Amino acid sequence: MLQHGFLGFDASFMLDFVVTALVAIVPVLLYSIFVVKVQRRYLLHRNLQLILGIVLLVAVSLFEIDMQWVHGGWRNIVNKNPDAPRLTGEAYAHVESVLRIHLIFAISTPFLWGATLFLAWRRFPSPPHPGKHSRTHKILGWLSVVDIVATSATGLWFYYVAFVATS
Repeated sequence: MLQHGFLGFDASFMLDFVVTALVAIVPVLLYSIFVVKVQRRYLLHRNLQLILGIVLLVAVSLFEIDMQWVHGGWRNIVNKNPDAPRLTGEAYAHVESVLRIHLIFAISTPFLWGATLFLAWRRFPSPPHPGKHSRTHKILGWLSVVDIVATSATGLWFYYVAFVATS
């Protein structure tokens, strides 16, 4: 049922879903930054960050279940037809190296973002407003933004080299 994607390439549904989420998250993240930096709407910023965090946690969890348990790994999605594999040799090694780069950011993002959210939840009052934790939160927040943007960019890069360029 979820074997085939919806973006027109030979990926899985969940892979296409996560790629779409990676594209959608960056503008929402930028809007959340605008809301807090320009409009000073701290409650909206908090709520947007919580929604993004929850949505991404659920999406990535479902993605990993699909990727590992349903398909048995990314290699089985990339090379669905063992009689005519899409990627072999140098092309396969290149895609694998792109994936390794992506995983550096994809693995660090939930920990960094989670720490940013957790500390903000514990250290900011309700409703949120600037305080003693603001400086630390800004540093963690910007590191989280850089990390999620890198996760998005490298995830799209992986999708491109694994599915689009080989179609």
